[in-house]
Amino acid sequence: MKPFVPEDLPIKKVQWEALIPLISKANRSIAQYEGVLYGIPNPEVLLAPFTTQEAVLSSKIEGTQATLGEVLKFEAGEKPEDEARRQDIQEIINYRRALSAAEHELKTRPFNLNLLLRLHEILLHGVRGQNKARGRFRTTQNWIGAPGSPIEKAQFVPPEPLLITGYLDNWEKYYHAERPDVLVQLAVVHAQFEIIHPFLDGNGRLSRILIPLFLFEKKILFRPMFYLSEYLEHHRDEYVERLRVLGGRATVWNEWIEFFLRALDEQARKNATKARSIMNLYAQLKQQLIAVTHSQFAVPLLDQFFARPVFQISSLRFSNPQPSRQAISSYIRKLREAGILKVVREGSGRRGQVLALAELVNLCEGKDTI
Repeated sequence: MKPFVPEDLPIKKVQWEALIPLISKANRSIAQYEGVLYGIPNPEVLLAPFTTQEAVLSSKIEGTQATLGEVLKFEAGEKPEDEARRQDIQEIINYRRALSAAEHELKTRPFNLNLLLRLHEILLHGVRGQNKARGRFRTTQNWIGAPGSPIEKAQFVPPEPLLITGYLDNWEKYYHAERPDVLVQLAVVHAQFEIIHPFLDGNGRLSRILIPLFLFEKKILFRPMFYLSEYLEHHRDEYVERLRVLGGRATVWNEWIEFFLRALDEQARKNATKARSIMNLYAQLKQQLIAVTHSQFAVPLLDQFFARPVFQISSLRFSNPQPSRQAISSYIRKLREAGILKVVREGSGRRGQVLALAELVNLCEGKDTI
């Protein structure tokens, strides 16, 4: 197979009339989700496990096996015995760090290729692929196919490396251009990045990080908290196939955009439902913690449980005034007895006890895992 030659952006084959109903639905659903986000105090805290779950699912598309519960346990000091699983977890943590770094950067300057390189460096730090030109655009030919297969049997061969700079320049200009509809523009931005495949590893995860960042920079969302990987994971075969055939017959770009708009519409509604469920759980637990602990520290405790729903007591931090260690131990004991907290690992010697706000973890995972 020869290296693919991408179309210059903007795509000239888009048939806008056919897209109008899907554009309307997707924009309406995202606006409703944005309304839910606006109603959440401290969304970066209350939706922290939701954000980690996006990192889990995005990485799962690339073949990782770690669950949200395993990531949270790892961060609380419960390390897996299997090295491959540890690598999976580190990839997920890197994904979350890259998203956070990008949000901070975009508050002061627009998205650019230097930021893209920095995000790639963060994503591949200390994990598989870290020796594959981390933080640098590729200078050799890559291809997509079955593991270990030669280029002759590739399913897709991205553009040749000497032409990448020009394609990325065109892509970046389109990213910042004013287009008829932002969501259609995002569909093209995401797909064209996958086509260019500018890195030797990590392209898929980066292309999915770009989704919330784009919506944030275009002021569609006030925080880059949009989690599409659940839909893409559930429709993985169609997702991959829609991307693979781009550049073929005239209708394929419209078919890709239609798929992407349906994904945005459905996932925006699911995200809104899950965010409301998290807020309802917070309100319910707030009353329970106050009733169980009879303490002024009930709400600060709950906020920390949401920010890190699997934890050790030693990781709890309070601003002044601070409760005594004895008081904290008493609160935790009462919350365990009330069934609000669950012991993940009993303390032994220097190993601290690991506890979990299991109801929150299970809500974000969509099943009982803790």
